[in-house]
Amino acid sequence: MHDRKRSGFKTRTRVDDARERLLEAVAPHERTVRVDLAQADARTLAERVTAPNPVPGYDRAAMDGWAVRAEDTFGASGRSPAVLRVAGDAEDDDTVGPSDAVRVHTGSALPDGADAVVMIEETEEVGDELEVFDAVTEGENVGDADEDVAAGQTLFEAGHRLRPSDLGLLKSVGLARVPVFEQPTVGVVPTGEELVQFDPQPGEVIETNGLTVSSLVTRWGGVATYRDVVTDDFDALRAAIQRDLTKDVVVTTGGSSVGERDLLPEVIDELGEVLVHGVALKPGHPVALGVVEETPVVSLPGYPVACIVNAVQFLRPVLKHVGGMPCPPLPTTDARLERKISSDPGTRTFARVELRERDGEQVAVPTRTSGSGILSSVALADGWVVVPESREGIPEGEHVAVESWEWSA
Repeated sequence: MHDRKRSGFKTRTRVDDARERLLEAVAPHERTVRVDLAQADARTLAERVTAPNPVPGYDRAAMDGWAVRAEDTFGASGRSPAVLRVAGDAEDDDTVGPSDAVRVHTGSALPDGADAVVMIEETEEVGDELEVFDAVTEGENVGDADEDVAAGQTLFEAGHRLRPSDLGLLKSVGLARVPVFEQPTVGVVPTGEELVQFDPQPGEVIETNGLTVSSLVTRWGGVATYRDVVTDDFDALRAAIQRDLTKDVVVTTGGSSVGERDLLPEVIDELGEVLVHGVALKPGHPVALGVVEETPVVSLPGYPVACIVNAVQFLRPVLKHVGGMPCPPLPTTDARLERKISSDPGTRTFARVELRERDGEQVAVPTRTSGSGILSSVALADGWVVVPESREGIPEGEHVAVESWEWSA
């Protein structure tokens, strides 16, 4: 690795190229586990899942009415009704024989011997007899045993992220456990000799990045281990990274730039390989991406906003990749831009905005404070607008996609 402290960031890697380089350097862990459905929400299936049983599992009445043999109603009309014998109620497990009719309700199991249901409004009960005023055909007003799901039907492919409605479907076919990928583990290491957890003195800063990143890891489907702050010491940083090489991903915060105390790129380079140092994005270009003993190491900038932007752009996709999870696009809201957003050509800019509704449309209002160290500017925003490298800002009035990164999974 060349000396960044001397040369600075003369060249910066494009965001997409940096992400691709990182993902190509690591492989999914492929560990699987079977979990109860109650613990399976938001987990990713490791195998294709098929239905062992049909749903509902029995032929059922699709209407309130009478279960009959269709042939016994042939020729029935308003002037010449078919006359059947009232044989009982489906709840009494009565069998439908020749010229019999059994009372059924919507969803009732079709009694043995019946092959159709006459709607109740097409009949009239007279003592022990039932007059039927309209003929039915075989299967009419009957839901088949596999109307919802057929036995052997593929329900979900491997890689599908389970939703609450999916869990209900899986339970309905008789499954109690499903094979999923193990959640990827992440060591979260905040660094910086100025960081404290509480009661900062002059020159000290409360550590927030580790908490934020750990929470994002959890939201993105990983298991975070939030470590104590590590000071800006080469040996201490090396030991911290080595300790977490048992994790699927190591992420550090702070110490990733080119100052005298920014030691992490050198540490990563000694232990493994720095793939990227310096990315063409704003805020937060001094990010370092590397691999140590096949474990991806994401070294995020220390400024809170820059840390978050880079976590979304690099930590989220590598976490999903390692864990075998899909990485869907971030949810967006279409809005009209209230004020111009400026950006530098060749740099992907993430401009924080607030969403407001005016005259029946969504309006994106850029935050007045844009510094990468102003945490409130992102915490109080509703999302950000991405200005691509090919553009020199976005003019007022243009419709933009506001990415709701904080609600991503």
